[in-house]
This record gives sequence, structure tokens and C-alpha cells, in this order.
Amino acid sequence: MSPARSACAKEIYHEIETTPEEYLPALLEIVRGFRHGIFLKPADESFRQGMREALEGNTLPVAELWKGIDAR
Repeated sequence: MSPARSACAKEIYHEIETTPEEYLPALLEIVRGFRHGIFLKPADESFRQGMREALEGNTLPVAELWKGIDAR
């Protein structure tokens, strides 16, 4: 672990340790959401990939996409 990351990690751990127990589930969701967000492709790259797939005929009917989703 680099010194800069180590210092940052120590601060993060301190924040976790000083967070009241009842707020830890919310903090966990925030951290997971952040991690998920930084791994998403940029919108323009995702759009280009979707256009390529559509032009290649790599599509599914809408009814197929909604299978198993309860959207009530």
C-alpha cells in the first residue's frame, strides 16, 4: 500500500469507527454505490456499444427484456 493510500485508508477507517452503529448500513450502501459508479463505462462509450450491437442485429424483443421483472 502506498503512503498516500495508507493515509487515506486510515482516515476512512477512522470515519467508519466513529460512525454510530445504526448508521453503518447506510454508510455501506453509500460506499457500494460509489464503487459501482466509478466502474461504470462513460455514457458515450455505452451508447456507442449499444449502437454497434443494434446495427449488428444483436437485440432482444422488449417482452424478453422484461421477463422476470415485477414492475408494479
